[in-house]
Amino acid sequence: MNLSPRSMALAAAGTAVVAAVAFGLVLLGSPAQERARRIDDRRVADLHGIAAASNLYWSRHSRLPASLDDLTAAPGLRINTRDPVSSESYGYEALDSSRYEVCATFDRESLAGSGEAATVPPVVQMSCQGCHAAARIRVDDPVTGHVNPRDLWTHGTGRQCFQLQVR
Repeated sequence: MNLSPRSMALAAAGTAVVAAVAFGLVLLGSPAQERARRIDDRRVADLHGIAAASNLYWSRHSRLPASLDDLTAAPGLRINTRDPVSSESYGYEALDSSRYEVCATFDRESLAGSGEAATVPPVVQMSCQGCHAAARIRVDDPVTGHVNPRDLWTHGTGRQCFQLQVR
């Protein structure tokens, strides 16, 4: 069976396409993994919005809101307070007059800049018995350089809580 040059070129091109698709799936992950990453990114954006709204609320009222309901009732604040998949409310708790905690449940570990799973710096990671045994991150003031802003929302899988201080 003699193959013509055209048939060989067509077979080589088909093989190259299959190899490129396989390489892309290995490099980027499956569509389900990408969906989970995007949903976790949305959760981080929502928590960031809650943090920004809490800072604004504190500057207007000289106190933290008692709950997410109080925060969303404030005029001019539009934030997402519910998980995009489960529709459960994110966790929020005022810890004292200037510190609060926000929590969410993540499907995947956050990634570092290199594409590898990020590790929470030991300085800001502490154990959490009251938070379903998940890691809790405490950030006193990220602006002072104690924590790289990229690492502020570093998280593992499952329920993760972040302690923040108003600025």
